[in-house]
Amino acid sequence: MIKLKLILLFTIIVLTSGCSEFAILMSGSSLAVSQNTYAKVYNGIDVLTIMSTKKSIKGHAYDSAKKTWTKVKEGKEYIYDTTINLFGHNH
Repeated sequence: MIKLKLILLFTIIVLTSGCSEFAILMSGSSLAVSQNTYAKVYNGIDVLTIMSTKKSIKGHAYDSAKKTWTKVKEGKEYIYDTTINLFGHNH
C-alpha cells in the first residue's frame, strides 16, 4: 500500500513539474550541481561513455590501473625468480 502511494506521489510530481525522464535521470546522477564548464563537459562525456560502454570513465580508469598493477606485480615476481635462479637457490 505504501509503495503504491509513493509511486502515485512520484508520478504526480513528475507530471506536474514537466520534467522528462532524461532530466530526472540527469539530475539524480550527481548530488551537487556545478556551474563549472569543465565539470559539465566531463559529466556529459561520462554520460555518453556510460551509454555506449555500460561503464563510467572512473570504471575504465580503475580497470586500466588494476590491469597495469597486475602486470607490475608479475614483473616483480619474474625479476625475483630470475635473480634467485642466478645464484642457484630454490624457493
